[in-house]
Amino acid sequence: MTLKITFHGAADTVTGSRYLVEGGGRRVLVDCGLFQGYRKLRERNWARLPFDPAGLDAVVLTHAHIDHSGFLPRLRKLGFRGKIHCTRGTRDLAKILLPDSGHLQEEDARRANRHGYTRHQPALPLYTRDEALDTLPQFVAHHWHRDVEVAKGVKVRFSRAGHILGAASVHLEAGGARIAFSGDVGRPGDPIMNPAEPLEDAEFLVVESTYGDRRHPPEAVDDVLAELVNDAHRGGGVVLVPAFAVGRAQHLLHLLAQLKRDGRIPDIPVFLDSPMAISVTNIFRRYAEDHRLDEAQCEEMCASAHYSQTADDSKAIDRREGPMVVISTSGMATGGRILHHLKQFLPDPRTTLLFVGYQADGTRGRALVEGADEIKIHGEYVPVKARVVRIDGLSAHADYRELLEWLEASPISPQRAFVTHGEPASADAFRRRLEDQLGWDAVVPDLGSTWTVG
Repeated sequence: MTLKITFHGAADTVTGSRYLVEGGGRRVLVDCGLFQGYRKLRERNWARLPFDPAGLDAVVLTHAHIDHSGFLPRLRKLGFRGKIHCTRGTRDLAKILLPDSGHLQEEDARRANRHGYTRHQPALPLYTRDEALDTLPQFVAHHWHRDVEVAKGVKVRFSRAGHILGAASVHLEAGGARIAFSGDVGRPGDPIMNPAEPLEDAEFLVVESTYGDRRHPPEAVDDVLAELVNDAHRGGGVVLVPAFAVGRAQHLLHLLAQLKRDGRIPDIPVFLDSPMAISVTNIFRRYAEDHRLDEAQCEEMCASAHYSQTADDSKAIDRREGPMVVISTSGMATGGRILHHLKQFLPDPRTTLLFVGYQADGTRGRALVEGADEIKIHGEYVPVKARVVRIDGLSAHADYRELLEWLEASPISPQRAFVTHGEPASADAFRRRLEDQLGWDAVVPDLGSTWTVG
């Protein structure tokens, strides 16, 4: 059987992961993510799809992050009625993330219409919360390392990728050809998540390159975080953290709990202002096999913050004086409750704005990290007087050296590696390293390009 793979996303960008595998009349989409960042990227979410969603046999997810799963309700809206295959952790996280994504899009559309900062009349959500809920019955969850036939003659297996709960590398076999999809790969020394398992051998590899051109600094993250919190305590300021609801929010809660227990920071209030992150934090209790925390550490993490469930809870934070730590979503400041906190606290020089994850091109987070002196939120420009700090050591993505060491430790020697999920410089740098250090044939596929892989 001749297989083809077409790169409908995560090409020349870190978002919108969508890989269409076709062969023998079967069509399987690996990942189904939203494009995020620059307007021209976000507009791809509204573009006519180059394939018929109703003609797909199945979707296979590597993990639940929105840039890998967030287009699913739209795909269903356009006619897809097949099964969505994933791990159990990914299914449980998707039950939280997808309805929240729909809710945020409805809120953004309502706000744009109310305040008139839209070119569309009226502004519409890509999908609604109810449409996201309608997608959830299509999910089918699987255990690790078991063969699953997702379409006639097409089998997949999931192995741990270490990135977040449920995150997987996907091993796909069809017609005698084997393709490995790395998914997003976690760091081997992550204090919460277990490391990625070695990849099985395959003739073809699709590998991420988020940090394909850089190393994470060897900083002591706990020391940096302790210094920031202590500075805020002395100055009566706020440490405001845009954090991904899955992974980084829990990592921060774990670190803050340890620092308080060890007496390295005072017992100042910590607010977790994200119903989604609160739900995810509680899910950690169900999947002890996926993370490093024991039961006591898990309970300590869950008890380390005040949970802000309602909109009124969130608004009350903005009326408080520091010192305090506020963790809120989204991690790249693209939407959600963090925007209201940014409007309130960015103009205050006592505020420390702390970024703890990757900031994609075109996001507010990227602009702030690169020194923007004002930022547009809800149609208004907000002055930036806060101190802006970035800690790369909290990233959930392996850097290029960690990726290479993981691949070297795996029994994989592909005929060709496709380098995706990275900005152009990062993807091309990692392509060169695969060629120079591992001797592999590696390419960076263009968006919409099709390759024969079997």
